[in-house]
Amino acid sequence: MTGDIPNLSPVNVATTLLRAGVPPAQVLQLLQPRDGLLPVGQTADAQVVSLKQLDQDFQLLLKLTLSNGQQTTFPVTSSLPLSPGTNVNVAQGSADTLTISLAEMQKATTNSLTTLDTRQLPVGTLLQAKVLTSQLISQLTGQPVPANSDQPTAYRSIVTLLNTALAGSNLTVESPQPLKAGSLLSAQVQSSQALNFVALPNRFDQLALAQQLSTQQSRQGSLQGLLVTLQNMVDSSDSLPASLRASIDQLLADLPDIQQMSTSKGVAQALNGSGLFMESRLLAGLNPTLLPDTKANLLRLISQILPGLPDNVDYNAAAAANTLARAMPNMIRSALGTLGLVAARTPPTSFPLPPRSLGSPENEEDLETLLKLAAAAVSRLQSHQLGGLEQTRTAADGTQITSWQLEIPMRNAHDIVPLQVRLQREDTPDREEAKDEREVREKEKLWRVELAFDLEPLGPLQVQAQLVGGSLSSQLWAERVASAALIDRELENLRTRLVACGLNVGELACNTGVPPQGARTVLEQRWIDENA
Repeated sequence: MTGDIPNLSPVNVATTLLRAGVPPAQVLQLLQPRDGLLPVGQTADAQVVSLKQLDQDFQLLLKLTLSNGQQTTFPVTSSLPLSPGTNVNVAQGSADTLTISLAEMQKATTNSLTTLDTRQLPVGTLLQAKVLTSQLISQLTGQPVPANSDQPTAYRSIVTLLNTALAGSNLTVESPQPLKAGSLLSAQVQSSQALNFVALPNRFDQLALAQQLSTQQSRQGSLQGLLVTLQNMVDSSDSLPASLRASIDQLLADLPDIQQMSTSKGVAQALNGSGLFMESRLLAGLNPTLLPDTKANLLRLISQILPGLPDNVDYNAAAAANTLARAMPNMIRSALGTLGLVAARTPPTSFPLPPRSLGSPENEEDLETLLKLAAAAVSRLQSHQLGGLEQTRTAADGTQITSWQLEIPMRNAHDIVPLQVRLQREDTPDREEAKDEREVREKEKLWRVELAFDLEPLGPLQVQAQLVGGSLSSQLWAERVASAALIDRELENLRTRLVACGLNVGELACNTGVPPQGARTVLEQRWIDENA
């Protein structure tokens, strides 16, 4: 399938609105009425943060800068697809509408590329993009095509480029078939006004994912080292800039403690705030700062460190920190193309990730080292995210295997204890008819959970458990002999408490050492065969 890059005329904006019966001055509808957002007669600068298509309308996440410098973010609906990054000047027409002048609208709708510079992107260049919108051109012009017309149907879409020097830019394309909003596509440049959509080999995305995972793991450093350093800085220094101190306080305050992790609600909150879901919230047009999020807090910390770096600093660390936030979403979008495909199994990512120390700042003014620690902490979270994505696939028998890997720093008195978690769910394909009880059990979802942490006085511990149909079995490993003996004596108490929760408990065992590596513990095999 080919696509054209159209030359659009600004008059299309006014024509489209008038034919659709939309008042040109009222194209933004607030999802929740807000009286007095802007004083009467005053305007404010607004920037489109995200764009999402809802049938024939569009939902925008708008960031408004008020006259006093304060910023507020809120969702609105629009009859026009204003692409992310668009800046407009708005006024408030009523409690639930914002108004934009026709001139502003015409400027806003041209904030998307309508031609490619083949000197920058030579013919044959492979582009990867995400589809933001897709509309029938006849609907855009307000002139429906007659049912008996021979005129071919055409669609106009806005896509966001994910690679090349134009990554992050928006491009308007026309195609003979609709492009699904939210989908990923690849295309080759044919000319400044033409693209050829192509299907890439499955292994391409797998290779890109493996390369990115290797890069992130080489950059990563332990979360514990950074958090302990930040604790010491807050306790010993009164000279930290207010904005930096606020970011540090926010990061430390959002860490769960052992007491919180002893309840199901507390565990759910900790998983939700681990940073694992930050990119998915961004892709959905949500503001990740509205909920506690470790990764968002780390990126905010980095943004507060950068302005304070001295002029002679090695900016390699700063450049790496700046690219971290962009690299992960792009790699997720590329790697998502392999989900649901049957592929040869790759060796699983190392779990748990080993501790890695990168030193500590010599004093509170050593912001360069602090930046390296923060960037390494983000890379560690991204290594976990990519590790889970790498193991998400469809097996040869049709079983869908979904994996999540993450790390939660917990407070234990004055200590920081990192808890590494790997969750895996297996969904077997539906069968037309279950002939016996065994087939019914095979259709049930199988959950596996792996935990790794080092909690004094027990020392390093690892847990592997699986749950299917209300039946739970588990193996534990303690590196200290005394800890293994203590846990072994408490297993019956654990069994009693699990049964009281309504579970059917199978084998519970504690071993000394670490889980064996190799075929016996690969994710595609069960540790215990409940049907044997």
